[in-house]
This record gives sequence, C-alpha cells and structure tokens, in this order.
Amino acid sequence: MGKIIFYEERNFQGRNYECMSDCPDMSPYMSRCQSCRVESGCFMVYERNNFMGQQFFMRRGEYPDMMRMMSMGMMFDNIRSCRMIPQHRGSFKMRIYERENFGGQMHEMMDDCDSIQDRFRMSDCQSCNVMDGHWLMYEQPHYRGRMMYMRPGEYRNFREMGMGMGGMSQGSMRFMSMKRINDMCN
Repeated sequence: MGKIIFYEERNFQGRNYECMSDCPDMSPYMSRCQSCRVESGCFMVYERNNFMGQQFFMRRGEYPDMMRMMSMGMMFDNIRSCRMIPQHRGSFKMRIYERENFGGQMHEMMDDCDSIQDRFRMSDCQSCNVMDGHWLMYEQPHYRGRMMYMRPGEYRNFREMGMGMGGMSQGSMRFMSMKRINDMCN
C-alpha cells in the first residue's frame, strides 16, 4: 500500500492531507500543495483535477519545495490530483507503434528503452498496447522531458491524450523513451 502526505506550505508546514489511494480532486482538502512526503509506494501527481495536465512520478522520499522540483523535471508548481501506482511483481510487456491506431512499425518491449530511435530505428511512437506492468513514457530520449503514466490497456492515439496534458500541443504528443515501474516503488 502507498501513502503520500501533501502540505499547503513549503517544508511540510500548514494544513496537510494524507492519501493512500487515487485522489481526483484535492481542492476540498487544501487550497494548494507546496510540499509533500511519500512514505511508501509510488504516485503520479497531476497539475490539474481528474488526473489531467502534466504529470510527475514520485517515489518514497521528501519533497520540501515544489518550486525546486522543477529542477528535477516537474513542469508545474502545484498538485491538484494524484494516482497511486499499484505494485507489479510479474513480467512487463508493451507493444509500441509508429503510427496512431496501432499502425506502422511495431516493436515489442519487455524492458526499459532509453531511445526508440537508437534501439528500433523508429522516429516516432504514436500508440501502444500495454499488456503487462506499469510504465512511464517520456517525450525525449534518455527518460527526459514530460512523462506519462501508462497502465495496462490500449492507447490508440497519443495526440488526443496530449490535449489533457496542458502545454503539449496537439501535434507534438509523442514518446521517445520508456521505463518500467518496478523496483522504483520499493
């Protein structure tokens, strides 16, 4: 089970909200979030309500200042919703496709990939099917840039998904590296 505590002020001060599951809207509990502490598990935090907007992966640890988190890749300064990432102990398997609706080149992955360009000679990934495990997908090679959490399911069109990611234009939604969420949550 995961547990995260959100605080209204920096350095774990002010009103707080303790969460051990998904929370689509934190506004009833606090007006803003300026720091948080992940006591166990892993969470995706979102810039907007209902798991929308930009996302950031948080593992066990202390995050005393959301503004400083921007140097670690977080592209926003306030958390509005969060999703707990369940632990997965089995195998990992995902098929990535060059085009929308599972078109173009297809490659099957069972481990991390720091660059689809280098590994598969694939310049774009616009859809995928996550069969096993939970994954983080990054817009740039080497696990950089904006990220998106992918749980098992079919993702036919990343462009449509990008409209909910605030700041990503509809035409620029693509992923260039992928990482399994496994021992990161222990």
